[in-house]
Amino acid sequence: MARRGRAAAGGGEPRKDARTDSRRRGGRETLTAAVDGGSAALIPDPERPNGWSLEIDGAPQSHVDLDDPARLSFAYQRRLGHVIDLAAPPQQPLHVLHLGGGAFTLARYTAATRPRSTQQIVEIDAALVQFVRRELPLDPQARVRVRATDAREGLGRIQDGWADLVVADVFGGARTPAHLTSTEFLAEVRRVLKAGGQYAANLADGPPLAHLRGQVATAAAHFPELALAADPAVWRGRRFGNAVLVASDRPLAVAELTRRVASDPHPGRVEHGRALADFTGGAAVVTDAGAKPSPVPPPSVFR
Repeated sequence: MARRGRAAAGGGEPRKDARTDSRRRGGRETLTAAVDGGSAALIPDPERPNGWSLEIDGAPQSHVDLDDPARLSFAYQRRLGHVIDLAAPPQQPLHVLHLGGGAFTLARYTAATRPRSTQQIVEIDAALVQFVRRELPLDPQARVRVRATDAREGLGRIQDGWADLVVADVFGGARTPAHLTSTEFLAEVRRVLKAGGQYAANLADGPPLAHLRGQVATAAAHFPELALAADPAVWRGRRFGNAVLVASDRPLAVAELTRRVASDPHPGRVEHGRALADFTGGAAVVTDAGAKPSPVPPPSVFR
């Protein structure tokens, strides 16, 4: 697993007890700060002079290389990067809504690979946003707006048909909040997407994969085209891990997504069509009334 993301972001005042500290590692300082979600740390990458990893309470969240923002270190972020790559012809600017901000890794990636894109980030932890903005500033030429509010509240403020792509990567305490798992939430996602737009979500689950099956069933209630990418061990229910769900009202580039995921340094498998429907196995659509957060990951996930 990675990322604790919560929703929204920008420019709000940090908590009064927020603090920034540092400790030396490999010639550079590890930077720490108290944020709304716990203790944040930006840890220098010993192999990259301007690379940093973000952790919250010791759990890895994301990695950023300011010298090469198109480089994605985490497997699930590379899979989301593939979705961004395949959402439109190369270099074509997109309107992208990111639910969950972290270190703004995917927004930086989009700005680097699709110049002139217009992006909005929703990250609820305003102190985290200020910390990341101060220590890992965004390119001033990038068209990125950051809002500090809950993901669903921020989603509700987006106009109909604005987004080419909505990326959901939202975790609080290593769990996706319940109100971001329901059919009502996905109805709002569908509302803000353009015709032919795509929804991509980072999901986390472990055996018996009931949460993942429910999320696929819920997405299928709103989108006719679905694909799900995950590590083989996750598919087989052998371990807890991340899965990336992609959904649209138009056909997806499944063959190319499959090829890219399979050739990753940490190869994964993509399912779609009948195989994905069989995996769902009649799981019920999740509603606000019955929604639950995603499962608690086992402690070994973060070791």
